[in-house]
Amino acid sequence: MRDPRYDILFEPVQIGPVVARNRFYQVPHCCGMGYARPKTAAAMRGMKAEGGWAVVSTEECDIHHTSDISPYIEQRLWDDNDIEQHSLMVEAVHAHNSLAAIELAHSGRMAPNHFSRTIPIGASGGPNPGFDPVSARQMTLRDIRELRAIYRRAALRARAIGFDIVYVYAAHMLTLPAQFLSKRFNHRTDEYGGSLENRVRFLKELIIDAKEAVGDRCAIAVRWMMDEMMGEDGLQCDEEGIEVVSMLAELPDLWDVNVSDWDNDSATSRFQPEGFQEPYIQRVKQVTSKPVVGVGRFTSPDTMVSQIKRGVLDMIGAARPSIADPFLPKKIEEGRLDDIRECIGCNICITGDYTMTPVRCTQNPTMGEEWRRGWHPEIIPAAKSAESVLIVGAGPAGLECAVALGKRGYQVTLTDANDDFGGRVLFESALPGLSAWRRVLDYRMQQLHKLSNVETYLSSEMDLDNIIEFGADRVVIATGANWRTDGFGRERYIPVPGSDQSWVYSPDDVMNGLTLQGQVVIYDDDHFYMGSVMAEVASNLGAEVTIVTPAPDVSHWTHYTLEQQAIQQHLAKLGVAIRVQWEIKEIGDQSVSFDCCYSERHMLLSCDQIIMVTSRQPNDELYQSCVDNMDQLRSAGVLTIDRIGDCVAPGTIAAAVYSGHLWARQLGDDDSDSELPFSRELIKVSA
Repeated sequence: MRDPRYDILFEPVQIGPVVARNRFYQVPHCCGMGYARPKTAAAMRGMKAEGGWAVVSTEECDIHHTSDISPYIEQRLWDDNDIEQHSLMVEAVHAHNSLAAIELAHSGRMAPNHFSRTIPIGASGGPNPGFDPVSARQMTLRDIRELRAIYRRAALRARAIGFDIVYVYAAHMLTLPAQFLSKRFNHRTDEYGGSLENRVRFLKELIIDAKEAVGDRCAIAVRWMMDEMMGEDGLQCDEEGIEVVSMLAELPDLWDVNVSDWDNDSATSRFQPEGFQEPYIQRVKQVTSKPVVGVGRFTSPDTMVSQIKRGVLDMIGAARPSIADPFLPKKIEEGRLDDIRECIGCNICITGDYTMTPVRCTQNPTMGEEWRRGWHPEIIPAAKSAESVLIVGAGPAGLECAVALGKRGYQVTLTDANDDFGGRVLFESALPGLSAWRRVLDYRMQQLHKLSNVETYLSSEMDLDNIIEFGADRVVIATGANWRTDGFGRERYIPVPGSDQSWVYSPDDVMNGLTLQGQVVIYDDDHFYMGSVMAEVASNLGAEVTIVTPAPDVSHWTHYTLEQQAIQQHLAKLGVAIRVQWEIKEIGDQSVSFDCCYSERHMLLSCDQIIMVTSRQPNDELYQSCVDNMDQLRSAGVLTIDRIGDCVAPGTIAAAVYSGHLWARQLGDDDSDSELPFSRELIKVSA
């Protein structure tokens, strides 16, 4: 039963000519599916509508071949050939009485047009702001008129497809309307340049054009950035940011407000708390009577209600929380708050866009698998037998496997050698900035407490004899992995000379209580978050810290999670010395030597302690022991012995959770007749 305190969240909201059935709004977000995987995308978006999101949006949808952002896979609406794939998403969303929104976009000079091979266009000419050796030409007045017509045709196609809300996208400087507004990108001297009134003209015309074309049936939304978070060098909230909204306040039917650029808008939990965009969203609400959507990685219904009642916003916008739990609205409505899979703000979902692969999630292993595997986040097939399962290891893989098997109805026993559940999640969530990651553990423990068919045992180190004595039908080893100290990693495949010395440590030593002091060197050949976190730990303890990496910058892979810049800025503020493009050569007597990755230069650093953040090694001794003694296990009635998670191959926490869920889902399945374990979307070749 719904708590009356949350009734306000389920009030309908009028948006121009359409009505949203509640205040939950899945704002546009990338998913790595786009035009290449329309069935996958439609099933994912439809799942959110089923879960209670009253509005479900596409990601960025390019409206013309002059806005080709290949190789990234977003949506396209270049011509009528793209209509059919969009219809799949609209039908999936409408099937659950939700509104479908499309984010029409043109990337202007941000689009390198690698596929279309068209010269990019911009408010002004100039190089592509990325690293592509491409330049845009300045649009003529005729170009502007033609592009307005292109936007209009795209809006008409969107209405014909059945979309209920049509966006004019003007955020993140990724779009042409935003570039017209920017003093950095607009150097024109005609009626579209110079004063703010002139620079806002193009956006205003697009809104009016859309209203005239489809406003009778479709709501017109504007996605707007209130602040570029770069001071006077960019758009600022209390200056031109709010002035633009004031000038256009009543033109659109809805304002979707955020900050720019994407790194700031989708900041990780390591650097921004829930609801951090409130000051920017609230400014918009003060100058318009139209509904305002805002984001802030909302997972707490109390925070949602507070922002609505205080007049911050009208609708709860979400991208990442809707990925972590597509059924978040329905769980609030049904009073099942303990069942919410809260977003941890790790941004592993965003890596799907950068790797051009379907979105994934640490909390929700079914994300991206709705169509290709037929997985539902809240429904799992019942057990196909009365078999019992013993899971050894209660880290993220073991916990997820136990929950999924328990919900299927299997008799499950989960053991762990430690005194607490959680494995790596327990330890990593105690590190600076990562406390939200404990939600991975907390959610699964909440679920286990509800399952009477799952027994748990801590401080229970298992060996071959224990497993034989236990007598389970199936055994799953989920004993995780440990950080190496020998330097084996991406650059080196043999141990570093001197790495066996007593003052060489790993992140595991730090997480187990090692005191860092004196001169500390962090060697990072992992390139994700751990190296920078270790540097922060050491700095917080007062050590003199140097982080060294063979990569071109610190925590290089976190470009994919939108936090690399924040990480490097944070370390610089802490006073951490940063040395990039150096490969470790040898560990001497209280010193470490490095070779430059691109020259004959050498570097020697004195240090009292070195933390090797290079790679992890599976803790698979128990698994290997079982495999070597399979005859004994079979004699004891054990049918299979398998391993999951980091015990197979160390990876992300998301990968470990997925591994555990996959094993639980597949138990009892017979895939012998299938060459592929999942469906894939194929290109139709016509004559």
